[in-house]
Amino acid sequence: LESLLNVEQGRYWSLKLSARATGAALPPIQTIDLRGQPLRHGLSKTLTDTLPAHLARREQAPLFLNRRGYSPTLWCHHCGLLAGCPRCDARLTFHAGNQRLRCHHCGTEQVLMPSCPDCGSTALRALGQGTERIEEALAEMFPTVGVIRIDRDSTRRKGAMQAMLDSIHNGEKQLLVGTQMLAKGHHFPSVTLVGILDADQGLFGADFRASERMAQLIIQVAGRAGRADKPGQVLLQTYHPEHPLLRSLLTEGYAAFAAQALRERREAELPPYTAMAILRAEATDRDRPLGFLSKAYELASGLADASVELLGPLPAPMERRAGRFRAQLLLQAPQRGPLQHLLTAWLPALDELAEGRKVRWSIDVDPTDTL
Repeated sequence: LESLLNVEQGRYWSLKLSARATGAALPPIQTIDLRGQPLRHGLSKTLTDTLPAHLARREQAPLFLNRRGYSPTLWCHHCGLLAGCPRCDARLTFHAGNQRLRCHHCGTEQVLMPSCPDCGSTALRALGQGTERIEEALAEMFPTVGVIRIDRDSTRRKGAMQAMLDSIHNGEKQLLVGTQMLAKGHHFPSVTLVGILDADQGLFGADFRASERMAQLIIQVAGRAGRADKPGQVLLQTYHPEHPLLRSLLTEGYAAFAAQALRERREAELPPYTAMAILRAEATDRDRPLGFLSKAYELASGLADASVELLGPLPAPMERRAGRFRAQLLLQAPQRGPLQHLLTAWLPALDELAEGRKVRWSIDVDPTDTL
């Protein structure tokens, strides 16, 4: 969106690719409203009923879910315990292939426990779907069709990714399950159906850029279908088909979505219409990051122009990560000049703070991630 605003303001020159390299038409995107619809391991009946016709013609169908592992949550049905990471404020993801629980934030791993550590019950349930679970479900539904999963876990070994791509190109695998890794720059001529299993992850994210990333991923994923002489089809599963940004994207295209998203950013006084920086701090002690940022706030208050807004300090949305407590102070200004003027005077002063020697801190100007 920053680039598009620069085009609008005459700073950038826009070059548009108006047609696909092969001349093929862009595939239509059909939404599947999941509300009240029975699901089988996260797969709607509409999607599973559409797959057989494509498979019978020896065509291929990738299904995208940006969530690896078997299940994002392990839950005790008896006492309600959710398996959490001992070093992060996050849940452990269940990986069925090696029967382990893994934190996708810090890498902590542990063997799947036979019973609940709190109450001793063996009624442990894997809630939600990851790519492993979708792969397993498809293998059960279509036992005669080759299924392959491409994500960070399945491609760890040297040469694994190329071997998988070869099996897709030679037609050995017709059903492809994967994360965004499967969408990046690959040309699969036999792909005619694409399934996006969870389009809602970016609609209500805590980061204000979440919907922008969601839209870009949908366009990128949909672009895998119908790239050769066979027409493509895209099925998108969602619980919110009426969401204004999603509806704008699907009915009018990315340009209309971007225009609406930019209007919302302007009304909310968010980048690219404002300049932003985040001072982050972390330490093994909970109080030290907030203590350092409080001193930093006092310094900034004496140096900042009246137009620079200081928000915080506050604990980070995920306060504890990899055994360290994190906090942040956000700075925002309607113009870049006052913010840069403050940073020029502020950073040398931060280096002199005694509290700064007890934490690990950094300044992020124009942050792409506010979490």
